[in-house]
Amino acid sequence: MLIRDRMTRNPVLCTADLPVTDAFDLMKKSRIRRMPVVDKNGKLVGIVSDQDLLRVTPSPATTLSAYEIPYLLSKVKVNDVMTKKVITVTEDTPVEEAARIMADNKIGGLPVVDESNIVAGIITETDIFKTFLELIGARRPGVRITMIVKDKRGELARIGQAIADIGGNIIATVEVPGTDPSNYEVLLKVIGVTKDALVAALKPMVERITDVRES
Repeated sequence: MLIRDRMTRNPVLCTADLPVTDAFDLMKKSRIRRMPVVDKNGKLVGIVSDQDLLRVTPSPATTLSAYEIPYLLSKVKVNDVMTKKVITVTEDTPVEEAARIMADNKIGGLPVVDESNIVAGIITETDIFKTFLELIGARRPGVRITMIVKDKRGELARIGQAIADIGGNIIATVEVPGTDPSNYEVLLKVIGVTKDALVAALKPMVERITDVRES
């Protein structure tokens, strides 16, 4: 799964000379939290978030008058508050790599650029969350079962065959490190079987079933 399959194309953009008040209004109207900033040729020069804009907004405790605030804010441009060293990805970047970059750098979105640094889209934490929901089959009803499985060749194939033998179909599989190097934790979402039938088929094959529920 690549970024091109999950990114938002034709994202809302702004220029560096846009007043922060206009940028904030644009973000509120578009219901977004970040905007790539581009030059007149559409090339990426920065990114601005709602938090960047809020930082330059006077607090309610300010001594400035109601006439001074709009005037002063009109002088502040996106260029003054945007992040200029932007981390980017391309359409061919794997989704999990984008998620790692966002997590490691504690950022909520990445502009997607082409070889000329032209903005092609944006991928955000919301897009990643939606992808995660699909990967674990969260929006499809079925039986969700979590097991500790031996780290041995062919174990997943055996489990899959056992599920097929009772008429079940696996619609999602997630594997993470287990309790020690000898095992791993497996989450399956299965349709076409009852919870009791699934437990009865898999319990003899795994080290431990840690959770099972209909969802």
